[in-house]
Order: sequence, then C-alpha cells, then structure tokens
Amino acid sequence: MSVFILVSGPFTDGRIWSEVVGRLRESGAPAHPVSLSTQPEADLETHVEDVVRLIDSLGPSASPDPSGEVVLVGHDYAIHPVLGAADRRPERVARVVHLDAGMPQDGDAALALVPDPSVHELLRADGDTGPVPPPEPAHWQRWGSTEGLSARHLELLSRLAAPQPPRTLTRPLRLTGAAAAVPTTGILCTASGTTVELVEALVRTGPPHLRKLADPKVGFFELATGHWPMLSCPDELAGTLLRAAADEGRRLTVPEDESSSVRPFLLDTAERPRVRKGRVDLHLPETEAGETGGEGEAGGPRPAVLFVHGGPVPPDLVPAPRDSPFYLGYARYTASLGAVGAVVEHRLHGITDYARAADDVAEAVDLLRADPRVDPERIALWIFSGAGLLAADWITAPPPWLRCLALTYPILAPLPGWGAVGPRFGPVGALHAAAGILPPVVLTRAGLETPQIAATVREFETAAKETNAPVEIIDVPHGRHGFETDEPTDESREAVVRAVRTVLAHLARPS
Repeated sequence: MSVFILVSGPFTDGRIWSEVVGRLRESGAPAHPVSLSTQPEADLETHVEDVVRLIDSLGPSASPDPSGEVVLVGHDYAIHPVLGAADRRPERVARVVHLDAGMPQDGDAALALVPDPSVHELLRADGDTGPVPPPEPAHWQRWGSTEGLSARHLELLSRLAAPQPPRTLTRPLRLTGAAAAVPTTGILCTASGTTVELVEALVRTGPPHLRKLADPKVGFFELATGHWPMLSCPDELAGTLLRAAADEGRRLTVPEDESSSVRPFLLDTAERPRVRKGRVDLHLPETEAGETGGEGEAGGPRPAVLFVHGGPVPPDLVPAPRDSPFYLGYARYTASLGAVGAVVEHRLHGITDYARAADDVAEAVDLLRADPRVDPERIALWIFSGAGLLAADWITAPPPWLRCLALTYPILAPLPGWGAVGPRFGPVGALHAAAGILPPVVLTRAGLETPQIAATVREFETAAKETNAPVEIIDVPHGRHGFETDEPTDESREAVVRAVRTVLAHLARPS
C-alpha cells in the first residue's frame, strides 16, 4: 500500500485534506497532509524544503512498501514544490499526481498559472509587495471553479486560509531532470474546463514538449467537479488516488510519427521569396514582368494576409511557428494566389501574455502596411486556435483597411480558469461593443472540436446573430482541432482552399 503526501494549493494548509486523509487511512494507506510555510519571507524553495523534510521524516521504515516510496500529490500551486521535492528525492517517489494542476517546467514561476488578474497586478513589480491576501468566500471562483462547493465549504476555505507569501509565486522552479522517469498521473477536474479529450488534442496539435504526456508512464483521470475536490467529493478523490497509485488511469493515444510542428502541409506549395522583418516574415508573390497575381492584378502593391499563430506556445519552440511547415504552407499558398502571405511570431507564451501578444500583432500590422510591396488599404488578419482571443481588439474598433478577419478553430472566450486573461480579450463581448463597421469574418469550424472550445464558438455565433455581424462559416465536419496536421483528406484540403480563396476575394479591389 502506498504512502500519500498531500500538498494543497495557495492559501490553504493540511487541514483541507482531512476527509480525504480519513478515507485513505481507512483503506489502509498512510496519508500525510503538508502545511507549507506561511512566513512572509518564504519562497518557493522554502516550500520545496517543507515537502522534502516530510519525505525524509517518514523514512523507508514508515512505509508499508519495502522500497519506502511515496506518492506525492500536488494540487494547483503545490505542484511546483511537489516537483521540486521529487527532483531532490527521486529515489523515494513512486508517483507524482497533478491534481487540477499545471505542468510547470524548469525556470517557470507559479505566477504564470495564477488565474486571478488582481494577483498579477499586485505582484507586477517584483513580487516583494507583501503577502497575497486570501479570497473572500465569494471570490474563490477567481482561483478555479467552485462547482460542488456549498456556502459552508467556501466559508471554511476562507476561515482556514492564510496569506500567500509572494515569493512562492514569483520565484522560478528549478529542476535538474532527476525525476524525469518518475510515473505521473493527472487528475482533471472537468468543471475547471480541462478534460482528457482537450489534453489529447493539445498533445496532438500543440508544442512538441507536450507529447511526453502520451508516455505509457502517464495516466489520467477525470472528476466531474470543481477545483477543490478534497472538499466537494472527498470519497471519489480518495478512490481515484488509490487507483492512480495502482498505476491505473487512461493513457493518451497520439500518432507515433513526427510532430505536427514538422509534418508537411496538406497542400503542395512551392517556396516563395521570403523577407524577414523583425517578428514578421513576408512571403511574396511572383512579380516578373508580364505576370499577374492570382486576383488578376499586374504588379504594384498587393493585398496581404497576416497569419497569427495559435498559443500559448513556449518561447523556445523548435521550429518556431513562422518556420513550421504549417504556417509556411498557408503563407506560400496565399502568395501563389497573388497576395503577400505574412506570418507574425508573437509572444503568447502563457495566459498572462495576451496583452503583449496583442502589441506584437499590432506592431506587425503596422510593419506590413508600411512595406512598399503591400497595399496598406487591403489587409486581412487570420487568427488560429488559442490566439482567437486577440481578435477582440480588431472587432471592438475595426479599422477601414481591415477587409477581412479569418478565424480557424478559434478560442473565442476565455476558458474556465483563464481569469488572468482579463476582460479586454473577449471576442464575444467585443461584438456587442463594436464601434465601427465589422469586416467580413470567415470562421472555419472543426466538426470534432473539443466541447470547451466549441462552446466559445457557439457563444460567438449567437452574439454575431444578435449584432448582425457578417460571419461566413466554413465547416470541416470530420475535422478535429488542428485538422491540417492530421492525415490529409479531400475534406480538409477543400476547406483550406475555400478559406484562403474566400479571404482573398474580400481583398479584391472594389469595382
């Protein structure tokens, strides 16, 4: 029987686990909740040491397992000190459980995953502004879904809560990789917006580092509750932890071939002249004498489409989005039809980076419009996936030169737990607040989209009908999120061709 060490998220201590601890001990499993240091000067390293100290105090003789190994459970923020402790004592750790928690890497600070925007405002300087006060009962929802919690639970959370030392959130996690081989389990609380299906979609289409989640040593469970299952469903959580320790859990299945970031584009596209200007690459149509562009124009400045890659993506992603076959393919195909295909490499590396990414896109648009090869009055923006929230600025105040806004399997409202994104980046609300004439919107929908993202698209469509926004739909009935990276089909190819040609038709000169 495994020994469990349970570490809870911000503001809380070991008392929050009382019911789960009781259930585990009744089953014969030793369970030890951790109360992390709350002194104002404590930092992340302090909390790592808190967990290591408990591991060492138990010792092999305290475990019913002859190996003396323990199962470390990290909820929310606590996954940071849990991973740090596992890195220090890998020989003592049988499994790490991520309980509705992220997947931080070496160098990551916990603040990047904090969903409460007021905390980012408080700590924006250097994290030395004093402890972060715990939420009032009505404000715990800023930290995660409160589904399943009664008023009594929320009052209990606030009564037991202590201020969070700021340096625990702002100091980077330091990992050597010593615990890389330790098995892991993810327990996803679905009311928080994350499901195994969504994770599998991210593994299939997202950054290459996520593919390690498809390792056989990684298992997943779902709990149909909010962010604090130790309060909302302690019996179910205890049973799930026992199953995780027994190496149960769903395994992800993704193609074993090359990563989607280097898989060939689904259309055959010839290389075009490419010009790099800062964060923007311009792929140019042919301009030799006597030739005409795909829209029947002879020479002169051309219309342009700026492709905005999805995200968040890590800053060291290889290949970088603008060098990946995916965006090269879209830009080259656009150039083959007579327009400039441009790709911006913005800095959307986490859910707190939308403002910075929006500045990068705005700067790229200015650069693109200033290029003498581009007609500054005929620009289209084409935004993908998680960058869909960036469309809000262009919907709220659409400039006259923006002839088309294209959105491909976009996220069009912050997902649950994305409170740190802030109200500015809500395309649904932007439709109601639009202060100008909205250009045509070309929306490509994946028929097999994950439910969480599909719900945001439906919200957008409803708002579009209410505001008479000009939205044109291109459906890919059998397509998943990132369908271009799957095995090409006639349906997926036709959808891409139709979308590109529809966007370019809106860029044609007026008669």
